[in-house]
Amino acid sequence: MPYHDIFGLPLLRNKSVFGRVIHLISHWLIHPFKRRLARWYLKILQEFTDIKVIGVTGSAGKSTTVQMIASILKRSAKTSATPPSIDPVYNVPNTILKTPYGTKFLILEFSVEYPGEMDFYLWLAKPDIGVITNIFPTHTEFLGSVEGVFKEKSKLVESLTKDGFAVLNEKDQRLKKLAQRSKAKIVWFAAKGNPLEQNAQAAKAVCKCLNISSAKITQGIKNYKGLEHRLKIIHHQSGAVILDDSYNSNPQAVLATINVFNKLAGKNQKIAILGDMLELGAYEEEGHRLVGKKAAESNFNCVIGVGRAVKLLIDEVNKSSPKTKTILFPTVNNVSKEIRQFLRPGTSILIKGSRSIGLDKLVDDIMIDSRL
Repeated sequence: MPYHDIFGLPLLRNKSVFGRVIHLISHWLIHPFKRRLARWYLKILQEFTDIKVIGVTGSAGKSTTVQMIASILKRSAKTSATPPSIDPVYNVPNTILKTPYGTKFLILEFSVEYPGEMDFYLWLAKPDIGVITNIFPTHTEFLGSVEGVFKEKSKLVESLTKDGFAVLNEKDQRLKKLAQRSKAKIVWFAAKGNPLEQNAQAAKAVCKCLNISSAKITQGIKNYKGLEHRLKIIHHQSGAVILDDSYNSNPQAVLATINVFNKLAGKNQKIAILGDMLELGAYEEEGHRLVGKKAAESNFNCVIGVGRAVKLLIDEVNKSSPKTKTILFPTVNNVSKEIRQFLRPGTSILIKGSRSIGLDKLVDDIMIDSRL
């Protein structure tokens, strides 16, 4: 496992001494046993059953794509998939160990933050199909640059054999270069429409590789239940419409979400609550200013920033759209009081930021208020 996954996780910074000890025990004693057991169990499944393993990575849309694929494949045969919102370092081996004998399809989310994490996943599981949803500047604090992101995620496709399939985003120029050096069969999916539509296209492409009927693909997408805090439209009791995309954030994902929001809001009053985009490293200022320019162009009535780096975003809004009211909060704690004034008919509210900023909790607070 990469050094960071044992010693350098950001979550350790705020843990007590006892919490750090428990963390290290789990990594040195419990998890080493579980991951080796998971590796050998999957080898047995692949040797003695016809299980197909699908690995999904990318900078955005991984969890949604995994769940969409699962929604389709479970209509044809026994299917296991990594549940969302769990650290994949634990999630992947746990999912493998919970996979019943006789499972036909195993779908694993390979999310990478640090160099070497993809090597760990590929040591655990050798996929038959590899999916890359997109390549954006995410986790560049640790991966160095968007090229570092591409290098780490591309290992998934490079690991595939000539009998495998690489399902790739047709609009990503880096992935087009990757396709030229892959041994696997290349399948492109259309990157049209909003992010959810693109995830659906990726899921459909995977299932076509597995010869799933068009009828089952259509039914699976239709019955897919969206994940919490991911492009979820909420019709608040007050009459306001909220677009909750607060699970996580990066510059390209925010730009796409703003496009979705602008179409959703129409002529409504538009409010944006945008949190810090974390782990961008040297790209932090450029990324926040890029989003600030987009927010300014979108003519929001009010932009509320939450965090430290988001001040750069607010600066761009103030420069380019002086009519837009801007407010900056260091933490999410007092934001719910501020936005109550906007909870009324004719108002649309966008909420997006990196998960540790806590905007998902803000959404939960708003919904509790609506039920009081």
